[in-house]
Amino acid sequence: MAPPDVAVKETPTSTDTKQIVNDLSIHIATVNGSGSQTANLILLRSIFGMGIPVSGKNMFPSNIAGLPTWFTIRANKDGYVARKKEVDFLVAMNPETAREDVLTLKPNAAVIYDEPLNLSTLRDDLTYYPVPFNKLVQGVCKPPKLRVLVRNMIYDGVLAQLLGIDRRGMEQALEKQLGRKPKAVGLNQEALDVGFQYAEQHFEKGDPYRVEPLDKTAGKILIEGNAAAAIGSLMAGVTVVAWYPITPSSSLCETLIDYLGEHRIDKETGKATFAVVQAEDEIAAVGMAIGAGWAGARSMTSTSGPGISLMGEFAGLAYYGEIPTVIFDVQRVGPSTGLPTRTAQGDILTTAFLSHGDTRHLMLFPSSVEECYSMGMEAFDLAERFQTPVFVMSDLDLGMNTWMSDEFEYPTKPIDRGKVLDKPTLDRIGKFGRYHDVDGDGVPYRTIPGDEMPAYFLRGSGHNEWAQYSERPDDYLQNVDRIGKKFETARDWLPAPVVEINRRASIGFIAYGTSHWAVVESRDQLNDEVDLETSYYRVCAYPFRTALESFIDRHERVYVVEQNRDAQMLSLMKLELTPEHVSRLRSVLHYSGLPIDARSITDEVLLQEGYRVRKTESASVGLAPDAGTGGE
Repeated sequence: MAPPDVAVKETPTSTDTKQIVNDLSIHIATVNGSGSQTANLILLRSIFGMGIPVSGKNMFPSNIAGLPTWFTIRANKDGYVARKKEVDFLVAMNPETAREDVLTLKPNAAVIYDEPLNLSTLRDDLTYYPVPFNKLVQGVCKPPKLRVLVRNMIYDGVLAQLLGIDRRGMEQALEKQLGRKPKAVGLNQEALDVGFQYAEQHFEKGDPYRVEPLDKTAGKILIEGNAAAAIGSLMAGVTVVAWYPITPSSSLCETLIDYLGEHRIDKETGKATFAVVQAEDEIAAVGMAIGAGWAGARSMTSTSGPGISLMGEFAGLAYYGEIPTVIFDVQRVGPSTGLPTRTAQGDILTTAFLSHGDTRHLMLFPSSVEECYSMGMEAFDLAERFQTPVFVMSDLDLGMNTWMSDEFEYPTKPIDRGKVLDKPTLDRIGKFGRYHDVDGDGVPYRTIPGDEMPAYFLRGSGHNEWAQYSERPDDYLQNVDRIGKKFETARDWLPAPVVEINRRASIGFIAYGTSHWAVVESRDQLNDEVDLETSYYRVCAYPFRTALESFIDRHERVYVVEQNRDAQMLSLMKLELTPEHVSRLRSVLHYSGLPIDARSITDEVLLQEGYRVRKTESASVGLAPDAGTGGE
């Protein structure tokens, strides 16, 4: 379809433009509730379909429709998927944020904008592509109510033409996104075509950015971390899900409910072999999960920081009563309500010691959607092996954003239910004591109600190793010391850290969760810009492995990168390390609510290492170090 007759604006062109291929970030500024998510995901999938590594990050408001929202797509031939600090290509669709969005761009960036906004007068160091979206959409969509949803697809078409995105790939992505709605597919396809044709007829390419086919996404998938964790829980054999909706964890249980409804229905009876309860609050949810765990079910809940705060008393019951359950904490910005739709790693200390008294919980730290799947699965085995709550510490960036991943491997390892008492074991040990350490590893045997093994009373109050009520000091000491021993046993069962030792490096990095991806890129930046070589230790679980100490021993300074204000992971490490080890640790902190980026890490390390950092158009460059190493 030919575009309607509209006014044409001249676009500045660059006479000396070096092409930048398969390395750009696209920042799309729209309005919440305008249907932009569909257009953004189609754009993301189209680039992915060309074989180019890609990631997408959605920054959306926590309140109502009509507020600003941003979506960032990063395409990078080298596979970097962390948020890029600099924006290369802006799509400005929101009048309320357009001026600020443009003014914060780096020089030589490109801007697609809604023509009436007249943004080309703001700066003369950008390339502008004004598009009359309202006039174009009128020729595509007659019902006025649908135009607000369809007009976003026009910028997909414009981007496709300007960047060289495969048209057929866009059509396939559109069909994947809206395949069950043929009328919607046709309407949006028309909008794509209109945008493409308008750009083709009215714009002369003035920016250096384009994409070309690669072969780096074969065998890979695009998926959100919450969906991956849901699949992992399904594969682990979860049968009881108790939850209360809270951003950004809600989609985990919502997705799991869909999977359970598809795969956990008895074929003969048609009845569900699982139970899902939406509780009245997080307290009730975790209480139900703990009750189900005591009864022998594989149980779970998902929540975020405010929910974790409410779960403290029940978490202590599960810890002291030694009941297995899995709790997914998809972290967000606090304290209080904080910023519900922004990401953080701020629940580390709270969760590690959740409840009152001497309590320490097992925590897993996935850094990829693949680990959301694998650790989500493994958490259930660990919870039953050690008869305790296991917390899977994800975050909003990982849970709700779209990441590229290898295909998940189907589990081959049998489910590990831990020390569940059976008749041969009872004959061997002679007498059942629910909290009696038979094997010397701190983990007692448990029985499941109805399994014809000896019964016991579960007590959150004082008890002895035979599960009898007791307030004797020696019984209490014996019990909590044994639980502490169980915690030590767990160290070597939890996921091992991922360690990369560079024998030429005197500097090391420690990171966890989604900070990993920015650290990977930052290490390359430090090497390329100032020849600073580094080693890397990625924490995958708490309690820490003893390998942490040996890693620190190898390096003069070790930078602990995390997304919170108070250096919570470093604080947790200080509790277990010697003063000598602690003296070598430094903090790199990021807590704006935006996903951490490599440039911020690189600049901070350079400053702490004594370099002067000079800001350039697109990056910061480390200059020769001054006296001293900094880093205090």
